[in-house]
Amino acid sequence: MAQRQLSIGQEAARCLLCNNAPCGQAASRMLRAVRFGNSDIAARWLAGLSNDDLLAAEQACIHPDHPIRISEVAGQLPRAEAPATPLPSLEIDFCGIHCENPFFLASSAVCTNYEMVARAFDAGWGGVFYKTICLEEIREVSPRFDVMHRVGARGDFSAFRNMEQLSENPPEVDFDILSRLKRDYPGKVVIASIMGNTEEQWVDLARRAEQAGVDAIELNFSCPQMRLAGMGSDVGQNPELVLFYTSFVKRTVSIPVIPKMTPNITHMSQPAMSALYGGADAISAINTIKSVTMDDRLSDVNGFKTVSGLSGRAVKPIALRFILELSQNKVLKDIPLSGIGGIETWVDALDFIKLGCSNVQVCTAVMQYGYRIIDDLVDGMRHYMAQRGITRLADLVGEELPRFVSPTNLDRDTIVYPVFDREKCIGCGRCAISCADGGHQAITFGDDRVPKVNGAKCVGCHLCRLVCPAEAIGLSKRIKKARS
Repeated sequence: MAQRQLSIGQEAARCLLCNNAPCGQAASRMLRAVRFGNSDIAARWLAGLSNDDLLAAEQACIHPDHPIRISEVAGQLPRAEAPATPLPSLEIDFCGIHCENPFFLASSAVCTNYEMVARAFDAGWGGVFYKTICLEEIREVSPRFDVMHRVGARGDFSAFRNMEQLSENPPEVDFDILSRLKRDYPGKVVIASIMGNTEEQWVDLARRAEQAGVDAIELNFSCPQMRLAGMGSDVGQNPELVLFYTSFVKRTVSIPVIPKMTPNITHMSQPAMSALYGGADAISAINTIKSVTMDDRLSDVNGFKTVSGLSGRAVKPIALRFILELSQNKVLKDIPLSGIGGIETWVDALDFIKLGCSNVQVCTAVMQYGYRIIDDLVDGMRHYMAQRGITRLADLVGEELPRFVSPTNLDRDTIVYPVFDREKCIGCGRCAISCADGGHQAITFGDDRVPKVNGAKCVGCHLCRLVCPAEAIGLSKRIKKARS
């Protein structure tokens, strides 16, 4: 076995991302860059620091287990180099609205008052879908959040569940906030999210939102935990109601109208097409997914539990599936999309953009890490574009769509075998266990602790590669399958 090398990604994932980090601004900013997908440029924050400085930062780390190995992480980072040309702009148009970047706060707990949104705008967020305004009395439960953690990583959500509903502010307070935000931040995009229970309520809220000077209106047809029937996802699951309410609002206002779709449905295209027929200017998707958790410490409300919405990185593949469905629908192919669901890094955002989204909305990652992640979202996206020689973000919208085909059209005549890197292999045997009990019994593992592949049994499923903790398994060249 070769000398073991630290995985800087795994080590950075251990970082607590402290507020006013004791390790210092430079070290903490470097670790955050690695954590959020910017390892290629992370070394820039260490300019001028000596080895002694890095060791001092490491000694100051307050991790409850053992300090983050800051000096080792720093030693493995690519050399920091200034970009050869100015980095491209992230400006983009969304349903006719100019955005300084595609990163928006999603309508949620991360944007419930003026001070919060102002801090987000000052940090660099391009816009906000303000927390949904309604005319009903909103009374929240306590506690109302629950999480699923990655094993051994408290504070790092793999999924987040919430029982929160809509804005608790009186509507006049929220509309005043929206007006002041647009007045004080004219270059930012301010979108009001509204929810009614009758035609009159939808029309009233839409009219007041437009009078407040917002750029657009989002129609919340998707909240999964409303205590009153006929609201939220009850509407989003009914294409007829989506058509009616979208039409009512569209006839009332002259600014863009953006219905928000629920994922708690088999085919999102049906209500989305109804929204289009009702005059929608764009579509937002997705809201949270109905779910159940069982931890009494968190999901118990005075002895009782309920179904509520799941978000966070676990829902991203589901969100992307719905975005793909909308983008591939011939009726909907030209309507702008705003993507939501499990976005933490610029790579996550890029996945939504490449499937057809003109902007993305973030909630759970902000709740977990704060508004500061906008730095890494912007840096990562701009450097990616520069590396590819792309000057317009719009050129990436929908880029991956031609590569998606039906299962019938996938290549089933070739195979890619796993390739083992003996220099990286640590001899844990995880690959052999998974192949034996969940694969095709194609890997042997003996007393020498060296895994060996039986090519006659291997089917190229790559379960071994996915479970390897040392990233010691790669891909061979694709070749024709042998005839059986």
